[in-house]
Amino acid sequence: MAAPYTIYFAGELFSLKHLVGNSLLAEALERLSGGTYRCILPQDLEQRETPPLSIRNQDLFYCLSADLGLFHFDGPELDSGTAAEFLFAKMLDIPSVILRTDFRVAGDSSHVPWNLMLSGFPRTEIVLVDSVQAYKDQASGRRLPGAQAAQAATEEVAKLTIAALDKARATPAVLPADQRRAVYDWARLFPGSGFESKVSSELLGEILSTKVSKELL
Repeated sequence: MAAPYTIYFAGELFSLKHLVGNSLLAEALERLSGGTYRCILPQDLEQRETPPLSIRNQDLFYCLSADLGLFHFDGPELDSGTAAEFLFAKMLDIPSVILRTDFRVAGDSSHVPWNLMLSGFPRTEIVLVDSVQAYKDQASGRRLPGAQAAQAATEEVAKLTIAALDKARATPAVLPADQRRAVYDWARLFPGSGFESKVSSELLGEILSTKVSKELL
């Protein structure tokens, strides 16, 4: 079996609801894709006693090295860390999916309900789901109890997300082949604060080779 495509799963992780929802969706993505996709959850990486910049550097490393990105754009105001990670991924031409399960319109239009500065980037698919309606469809329509309705709604979101991941992955790269190394080298340097020491030149070469072999760059 081919190695799975790794997904950097960015989003809020500050409450039990966030943590549980992230874990359920990540599990559903791997299971329903038949192991094609495997999520990297920052909540499983971080230790609270770690200095803040070390946490940042670790998250940026996994974002840089992942095959794809999944960015959870929920809330009336987007999580600032998720927005920063999204732009970092776009600089590196990482195929991405923006997922919003929050039914509130909190941006510049109903079609793109977040700040327009995070819109219009290439190799980026958008999945918009009214999670309240999705839950009610399972709870009332299929007469499932609460926990089962939540799981069923999560699986429906996962199916939509898998289709979007497939589409983003199949979109040709924008980053020219002769500029890959320079762009990724710059990504090692511009964060400062010791990030370059976390990504050696040799490791960066391996990451690029893997992405090229998977036809992602």
